Amino acid sequence: MVLLQMKQISKVFGDMKALNSINLSIEQGKIHSLVGENGAGKSTLIKILTGVYQSTSGELFCEGSKVDIKAPKDAQQLGIHAIHQDRQLIPYFNGLENLYLNDPYPLKRGLFGINWRKMKAEAELLKRKWGIDIPLDIPAFKMTPSEQTLLEILRAMNSDSKILVLDEPTASLSDKESELLFSFIERLKNQGVAIIYISHRLEEVIRISDKVSVLTGGKLTTTLNKDELSKELIIHHMTDGEALRTVEKKHEKEPNNKDILLQVNDLRTKDQRVKKADFTLHSGEILGVYGLAGAGRTETLEAIYGLRSIDHGEIRYKGKPILKPSPGKMLQNGIAMIPENRHEEALIMSNTIKDNMTLPIISSVTDKGKINKKKEDTLVDGEMERFKIKATSMKQRVAELSGGNQQKVVFGKALLTEPNIYMCDEPTQAVDIMTRTEIHMFLKKQSELGDGVIFVSSDINEILEISDRVLVFSEGKTVSVLENHNLTTNEILDICYKTKMEGVAK
Repeated sequence: MVLLQMKQISKVFGDMKALNSINLSIEQGKIHSLVGENGAGKSTLIKILTGVYQSTSGELFCEGSKVDIKAPKDAQQLGIHAIHQDRQLIPYFNGLENLYLNDPYPLKRGLFGINWRKMKAEAELLKRKWGIDIPLDIPAFKMTPSEQTLLEILRAMNSDSKILVLDEPTASLSDKESELLFSFIERLKNQGVAIIYISHRLEEVIRISDKVSVLTGGKLTTTLNKDELSKELIIHHMTDGEALRTVEKKHEKEPNNKDILLQVNDLRTKDQRVKKADFTLHSGEILGVYGLAGAGRTETLEAIYGLRSIDHGEIRYKGKPILKPSPGKMLQNGIAMIPENRHEEALIMSNTIKDNMTLPIISSVTDKGKINKKKEDTLVDGEMERFKIKATSMKQRVAELSGGNQQKVVFGKALLTEPNIYMCDEPTQAVDIMTRTEIHMFLKKQSELGDGVIFVSSDINEILEISDRVLVFSEGKTVSVLENHNLTTNEILDICYKTKMEGVAK
């Protein structure tokens, strides 16, 4: 049974046609994935379906009846719910309050006050039903990215969904959490819920999908059935047959013979999220960092960069100790940070590409209190060309760019500070396969020039693909440093789970 039909859906922004006559059918009890490069139109299509945007032309039909979705509430009343790539949570509300954002709070008898006890009891039943164990008594901003994603999934389950849209749901989840999500999706599918699944991780798309539709440049290129799916065929349609360049594994170098750029000794943070971080980063090295959710990877980078208070330990840059690290001090020392959450920590979304890129170097393009526009434009134009940023101009607002192009702005901004250390936290999260390859190639080139790269990723295969050595974290501690010579995923995961179990036993 067809639950949703999109007929000749088009969307125009000014002179740009974001969607061009899309025809798509979503069936009950099926998982239908949408794939394509950043900017292909996937997010625009979903925003039309969920009432964030209205189509310029075309028609929508739900269960055979024509519908007008003019606002998110219209979509929700039709049983259409979405978990977006950008989390829809109120940071200072706790998990329980966020869970009930779409529903009226139960009241005590006589309508005097909120029945918090009933809310908590219902939430616990919901958690047990779907096997999702997250803390609901802490503010959303204190939750890990994976906990925030799982909270949104739990909230969707609290509503009567006929069509559930999942936009990059595993982007910040561990392998174990992803498996939980896949089990949950299969359960929903068996209950007749239609799933629209969006992901750049083609392996998981092929694994779970009944159908895959490929978008390119705002057009629907093809729809493939399950028995037709292969990574090579999907990439062929995504890239219009363009050959995909790959990054060769870099196992021939001997980083230990290189100069030490960064040394971290017995680092511990005041909040105990990092308990004992020890490692060195060498010139010309890409140091991969892997660990299960809550291992302390992000927190370690934040501590080094001065974003998290240090209680004990030492950080040395080229042999010299850095006392009381701060972002400004680290930038002066040539250390750039590519944070996990580009929207909140790396970019000012309402500002232009140019304003974002030159913000850290504004003093260098300022002469006698006045910005040298020509110099500023030349620098930004160079980075836009280097990273092949797709935009109308450098004056376009960053919020209007696709996720992959936003990430390229982050890298361009970092490169303008002329760093020789790149601390990258999930730098390819929620970007398309071409952008992922371009980021890998850029970092590989910088390492060949003698720069050092710390590369955090939840994708263990990506870690093995790009790293010279692999640093394994568990429970806030460095537990192993491995040379990437014939290293396997099982070896790394065995260390992760073994040390985690040992920590639990203690």
